[in-house]
Amino acid sequence: MAPLISRRLRKGAATTAVAAAAMAALTASQAPGFASSPDHGDRDRDREQSASESPAADDNTPIDGGSSYHTDLPPLKTPDKPDASADLPGIPGGGAKAEAGIPATVLDAYKRAESTLKDTRPGCNLPWQLLAAIGKVESGQARGGNVDAEGTTPRPILGPVLNGNGFAMIKDTDRGAFDGDATHDRAVGPMQFIPSTWANWGRDGNGDGDRDPNNIYDAALAAGHYLCAGGRDLSTEGQLHQAILGYNHSQEYLNTVLSWFEYYKRGTHEVPDGAGVLPSDNRSGGSGPGTGGKGSGKGHGGKGQGGKDHGGKEQGRPHPLPKPEPGTDSGSPKPPSQGGETPGTPAPKPPTKPAPSTLASVGAKELSATAGTEFAETPRVRAVDAKGKPVAKAKIRYEISGETGARFVGLVTSAVVLTGSDGTATAPKLTAGERPGSFTVRATVEGKKLTPVEFKATVKARPAPRADVLARIGDKALEAETGGAFADPLTVKATYKGEVAAGVPVTATMVTADPEKPVENDEGPYFLDEKGKPVRTLAGLKTNALGQLTLPKIVADDHAGSYLLRLTTADGAVLTVELKVTQATAP
Repeated sequence: MAPLISRRLRKGAATTAVAAAAMAALTASQAPGFASSPDHGDRDRDREQSASESPAADDNTPIDGGSSYHTDLPPLKTPDKPDASADLPGIPGGGAKAEAGIPATVLDAYKRAESTLKDTRPGCNLPWQLLAAIGKVESGQARGGNVDAEGTTPRPILGPVLNGNGFAMIKDTDRGAFDGDATHDRAVGPMQFIPSTWANWGRDGNGDGDRDPNNIYDAALAAGHYLCAGGRDLSTEGQLHQAILGYNHSQEYLNTVLSWFEYYKRGTHEVPDGAGVLPSDNRSGGSGPGTGGKGSGKGHGGKGQGGKDHGGKEQGRPHPLPKPEPGTDSGSPKPPSQGGETPGTPAPKPPTKPAPSTLASVGAKELSATAGTEFAETPRVRAVDAKGKPVAKAKIRYEISGETGARFVGLVTSAVVLTGSDGTATAPKLTAGERPGSFTVRATVEGKKLTPVEFKATVKARPAPRADVLARIGDKALEAETGGAFADPLTVKATYKGEVAAGVPVTATMVTADPEKPVENDEGPYFLDEKGKPVRTLAGLKTNALGQLTLPKIVADDHAGSYLLRLTTADGAVLTVELKVTQATAP
């Protein structure tokens, strides 16, 4: 199917008033509060990531170098889920429903990224609709879903050349490997990463072993990691705004993404790849991660700048919102009358969101696990309102307290989880750590002074490793001359009920030949202790992960003859090895 163009076109300065009206209407219908000014706090937070995370965004390396982005806004009408092809763009019944359609592979990539980050960054609470909103603004959902079966675009989606002409000056960092330009960088792919940023944040989202910015699975997962950086909780409005501004540091960009985010949360549906609605400017690139970028010029408040895509067509020019009329609030321009509305008619009040009044445990309140393992059960609670009805999307904070090495997945001691439609919220997977003992997991409702729910957890010590058989590896005779060392090492293997026995304590003793009551010998071969002194008993030796143990160097004294080395375990495994010492040849 040929790409179809949206019938609701908003483009350039001619439609800034309409854009303002759309944002005002969305705000009135529960769109998140638009920030009044950019906040740089997200980048400071990114720098605080642990070494195990991807590096934080660098203020000096904007995600896409300040490229432009698509400024189309969603229809004012809430989308309905379709039941027929009549909802496709360009066909009667389209419009709002068509805009709500997301190409199948692109939609799957967003949902897969959300699922992955739910496991690896459970406290981030990344919704796939946020990735969809950014993907819409950056590339029109990969140009209407123009991807192959693996999620890769047939040709790169490139932003403008970042040569300082209307955009940032970023010299080449990838030798043209991703953007085909060996002189300057360009933003690349459905989520518009510049090459240097992709080098830090790129991910393999489809498991093919490659990190390709032109692949929607890879790009969506990389964008998710960028948005979650620094321990952000995207269920919190302030941190959500900071994350978006970190992706592109522009107030207009924030407003546009939030508009699509709210729109997609009200309902979307899947459409075939290649059948998605294209942006009205139908150009190549967007703004993308790494710009901190304005999308509308050289700097904050700069004039809108155009550019050329790789095909030579003029790119869309995002424009700032219109200046407010005299006497209006500078942060809230008045929308004109639209769609039959009477100017000045107050927006309908959003319905009151149900509030939790009680938090209760679901399932076991006492948990236990062995050191080094995962807890089979994890804490789970249900939030209900004053009428006993479940409350969805309540923020439940789980916190670990006590002297313990136990951690939630991601090695964190606290995480925020949203309740589902049944009012329940399950804590992330809980690992026991290596320290035996007890601790508490406490569940609270954020922003509410409700009685918390506490879960008692116990970590049991690992059972002592056991071995019922010790066997020598190799059968070569162990020989040495008096006053010399045994040239060949002695290696043994421990098993328990036929299985490898790792970490088993073994004691090695040079013993007398008395088969009834062998005791430590006072002559013959010996070991050396930490101070280099001769000893004939070594305790505390342990088998390795393969159940094997190689004994330290064995030295012969001045007595020739046959001697016995006895190895034992606490479970009664015994191995006796003969050591032969011959008289050294006189010089």
